[in-house]
Amino acid sequence: MKSDTTKPDLGDNLLECPLTRWDWEGIDLDEARKSGASLPHCPAEIRATSTSNSLGATYFSDNRDEIRKQLKESGAVWLRGFDLMKGVKGYREMYESLGLLPCLDPLHSSGLRKFASERDALYEEVNKPSLRQHYIGLHSESTTKRTAAYAAFVCFKKATEGGGRFLIADGAKILSDMDPVLLKKIYERQVRISVSNLDLPGGTPGILKEGFKNVVEAAVAPKFDMDLEMIYESDGKPGRLQAIESRESPINRHPVTKQPVWFCNAHNHLRYLRDRRPCGVPEVGMTDVFFGDLGSLNAEECEEIKRVSEKHITALPMEPGDVLLVDNYRALHGRDVFGGDRFHAVSWFSWDDNAEWRGEESRMREKDGLNKFVNKYMDWLPKDF
Repeated sequence: MKSDTTKPDLGDNLLECPLTRWDWEGIDLDEARKSGASLPHCPAEIRATSTSNSLGATYFSDNRDEIRKQLKESGAVWLRGFDLMKGVKGYREMYESLGLLPCLDPLHSSGLRKFASERDALYEEVNKPSLRQHYIGLHSESTTKRTAAYAAFVCFKKATEGGGRFLIADGAKILSDMDPVLLKKIYERQVRISVSNLDLPGGTPGILKEGFKNVVEAAVAPKFDMDLEMIYESDGKPGRLQAIESRESPINRHPVTKQPVWFCNAHNHLRYLRDRRPCGVPEVGMTDVFFGDLGSLNAEECEEIKRVSEKHITALPMEPGDVLLVDNYRALHGRDVFGGDRFHAVSWFSWDDNAEWRGEESRMREKDGLNKFVNKYMDWLPKDF
């Protein structure tokens, strides 16, 4: 975890995560299914040799164009067996050699991740003991409002008691294989994602419910850099106030390649699926996915999203020093449950080659308070929570 103190501290001037690039209208779903099916396997794989290891960071600067080309074509690149990235210092040398430009996590204020090395723009992955038996489904690091362009996931310590494989899947392949009836239905109706539940006792008077909602809208929701609407009982649970993102398309064109992809976090967020697999988050952190008109997906539709998503998962047994480069608009990622201790980390990146898309927003310090509070709470939870 030793950082190179001769390099600048990136923490104070990190770029804000860029705004989501939406381009979803007028997609020909039949053509999208055909084009997605013919794409290369995700991820591509590059194995270190004794020669490449001896070159250190020079290998990545010398091969930058080819590695970035593979990332564009396959959606992810698994860098295996490189000694350089076994520590923070070398990991940063790697991503700087590739020309990647760090930014904040789009959910920085939520506390779902804390910094492993703030000066190196490196977040800890979800390694918290309280969440080791929580299965993280496929998702992009994205909200309706903000989406990172790229990511670099690094393994510093694999799970000491097994499990914890990194999950990756191609959003274009998922789209190409989804039941066409469901694909058309969900594209036309769009989706809304509920990100939190706040439960009041049954029978709470309406005036108190409205007052509580107003307090949450005024004091809590603005701390999350998301477009949230506070709505009661969308899932039919009396007294439940849900924080729901604005309407969005589950299918989007990739900003660079224009390839239509499944750009939806339903596999991770659907309550139906979470209730049927290992889940270690408290009720306040439970999520759900609705159609854009707040109608519910039925069991058959949820099972189809599960089927097609998991068909295209590649589960990676990452070793210390391995890095997975991810195109966050093309590929979705997740994590299996694990035992013992595990230490993986991730950096998020903005658009290094497009200043307009990157924007000029720098780090918002007001986000840090809630991030640190939530992380302190999560770290306090017992290991077997």
